[in-house]
Amino acid sequence: MTAFDPHAATEAFLAALPAAGHLKATHYTQGGHWLLLWGWLAAVAACVVIARLRLLPAVKRRIESGRPRPVLFSFLAAVLFTTADFVLELPWESYAHWWREKSYGLTSQTYGGWFGEQALNLVIGAVTSGLFFMALYALMRRTPRSWWIWAGGLAAIAVALMMVIGPVFIEPMFNTYTPAPPGTTRDAVVAVAKEAGVPSDKIYIFNGSKQSNRYTANVSGLFGSARVAMSDVMFAKGADIAEVRGVVGHEMGHYKRGHVIWGTLFLSLMALTALGLANAVFPLADRWIGSGAASIADPVGLTTLSAIVATLGLLATPLLSTDSRLEESDADAFSLRVAHEPSGLAKALVKTIEYRADSPSALEEFLFYDHPSVRRRVQTAMDWKAAHLAQAQAQEAADTAASKP
Repeated sequence: MTAFDPHAATEAFLAALPAAGHLKATHYTQGGHWLLLWGWLAAVAACVVIARLRLLPAVKRRIESGRPRPVLFSFLAAVLFTTADFVLELPWESYAHWWREKSYGLTSQTYGGWFGEQALNLVIGAVTSGLFFMALYALMRRTPRSWWIWAGGLAAIAVALMMVIGPVFIEPMFNTYTPAPPGTTRDAVVAVAKEAGVPSDKIYIFNGSKQSNRYTANVSGLFGSARVAMSDVMFAKGADIAEVRGVVGHEMGHYKRGHVIWGTLFLSLMALTALGLANAVFPLADRWIGSGAASIADPVGLTTLSAIVATLGLLATPLLSTDSRLEESDADAFSLRVAHEPSGLAKALVKTIEYRADSPSALEEFLFYDHPSVRRRVQTAMDWKAAHLAQAQAQEAADTAASKP
């Protein structure tokens, strides 16, 4: 019997996508890196325009004529800023997140459908940002020297709350989520859930093809609302039992290993750092933005604060990407340990190359990739298979038997 060669197996999996497909994926991925820069420029330009139009000072004069109303104004300032920013950035967002996706065949959604969902996002975002900034500016007024420290806790609460209510109230506004139906696929998922110690009623299928043609699954929610959801695109693209088990095992890894909680804490730490830096550089930045704010505690300066946070977010891309890559690697390892589907996971990963080039340079991966490269992930799966060959082959035989009518 010929010995199993992990490297040769990796190359064989990657070769399943034609060379033209790899080239297209590379163009899409590397073009996406530039979108980060152009998106930042669009965001900062919108902040400058809103500041120079004096929209927020005008609202402040109208709201506070007679007596100060800081709570009401901070809420309305956030709502107005969010709405104005949406309008100003709409041409860019339309290009970057609809036209470009359409041109690469990654969405079948009409522009009307896309715009309708963006408008709904605007409503949700305006209300949630209004509430968040109302609380943030209250902290600034009460603790002018140390507000940014307390703001880290506020950010943690805000992120956790959105995580909890997202699957229950927000995600159903955009997609339909149904429990995995009875049958061979559900049986396979339930078996993985049992092995992983995850409640099997947490597995859903959603009509992700409504927005995207990407082969994907995700874990969302926190505490009792947490769930694993598989896009119907997985099944439209012919996912077999091995792939489903591999992918679901990966998503269960996020659930079981507490990545959502860790991610919430990490984002809160990043928010604390960003707001601390914003507090330090606000006077200098505001002289360029020209909001006319009396201080950072004045909601009129929300334009400047947003521009600073957008800039720091761009600079923090490698840190955010690294945190995400570590979680994705850990979820892959969990899937291999629990589902024993190295080949199934590899087949699923190859289908994601169309929107994530498989072999970036080490620097490109560090700077931009929020997942490890597909080549690296497939190689890891094949190395695991070589080290656990009997276990992997036994699972492959079980999958074959389960697939027979």
